[in-house]
Amino acid sequence: MHLTTRSANVRRLICKALIGSVLTFILAAGRVCADDKPGLTPPGLPEGVDWKFHFDATWGTFGFANSLYRNPRPDSPSGDLSDNWSEGSIKPAIAATYTLGNSSQIYGKVSGVGERTYSAPPPLVGGTASSFEVDDLYIGWKSSDDALDFTIGRAPYKLGHGLLLYDGSAEGGSRGGYWTNARKAFEFAAIGKLKVGGSTFEAFYLKRDELPEARTDSKIAGFNYEYAIGEDTTLGATYLKLHANAEAPQRDGLNVYDVRAFTAPFPNLKALSFELEYAKEDNGDALHSYAWNALVGYQFESKWQPKLSYRYAFFEGDNPNTVKNEGFDSLFTGFYDWGTWWQGEIAGEYFLSNSNLISHQLRVHTKPSESIGTGLIFYDFRLDKPASFGEQVTSDKVGEELDWYMDWALNDNFTFSFVAAAAEPGKAIEQATGRTSTFYYGMIFAAYSF
Repeated sequence: MHLTTRSANVRRLICKALIGSVLTFILAAGRVCADDKPGLTPPGLPEGVDWKFHFDATWGTFGFANSLYRNPRPDSPSGDLSDNWSEGSIKPAIAATYTLGNSSQIYGKVSGVGERTYSAPPPLVGGTASSFEVDDLYIGWKSSDDALDFTIGRAPYKLGHGLLLYDGSAEGGSRGGYWTNARKAFEFAAIGKLKVGGSTFEAFYLKRDELPEARTDSKIAGFNYEYAIGEDTTLGATYLKLHANAEAPQRDGLNVYDVRAFTAPFPNLKALSFELEYAKEDNGDALHSYAWNALVGYQFESKWQPKLSYRYAFFEGDNPNTVKNEGFDSLFTGFYDWGTWWQGEIAGEYFLSNSNLISHQLRVHTKPSESIGTGLIFYDFRLDKPASFGEQVTSDKVGEELDWYMDWALNDNFTFSFVAAAAEPGKAIEQATGRTSTFYYGMIFAAYSF
């Protein structure tokens, strides 16, 4: 649903005001950050501010066979179920911090993202598309002891490990960058934080930056509390209130309750860690659902530093025989680590969402050297409600997937990532699509950052 002329004008006025505020702040003064060369100021910029300049660029190529177990180009069927495409992005940014006389700080950041998807991409990832838009555009203030912190503007926000809130901006479609996902900031964010001892209180209002062709006008007001027990345990509890337009009726008036724990509870056995999270969504018949997950991990002390973990994750599915909608809304999840929370480099990236899904994840991660991290992830995917996957589906077995990944930091600026994956379809896929062939996938991704 498109914005009305009035709301569009309001948004432009807010954007101009924020740009003016940030630029006025940036032009007020400037001095080089403490970790840069002291006494040097970038040419043309005044003194009095700590400056940080960033430039990120990425390029990736992707390919798979037996795409999604169905023809990736239904408008021109050829029997060829393979796809290959490429993506690239650039993200220049400037951040500045001004220290006041009482040692509190005013800070701000401006960044833009250019993305392009090309080389015959399938419709799933948005087709050939490119864009360049503002990402970060915010200003904030924090107290000298970091106890108080306020941010307003286009800013990122992450809740816990990103199960519900992480990615503030939609990708793919007319913007390009389906997998790259270089944008992170919400279209508008107002975030307040208070830290007292081990407690952190947050209140926030977020509006998602959505694709022009898929606007739900999703907005979130929330309160988050976290309590840190030493360095090894964090407990959290969150309440969210959502509003949206008629394109997402399940979100309009939705209440979300989330509790979580990330802990290594045994002082003499810190190698053993646990994660647990539970989320409940309640909006009457429009949506009444829940999800939860539990992970146990063990870090071995040996040359390659192997870490073995197992995770069970449950996301309720809709029962088509009831008036009430029970299908979990995964909201704005994001990439925290391989397998979190896009589950599977094939399944989670391209044809499964965190709804009507049960997953078993077994992962081993190693570090053969300081510059290389690599591992294997095995998934067993099941359906909570097979009937909501397709009228003819009676089996809950979606399939099994094995992913290999490697991250190689060539130096302080260049990082390369490699993925090879295979997914074996289960009976539910065969019943829904008629496909029985193994789905193969590969990716090479390069990132530059300074």
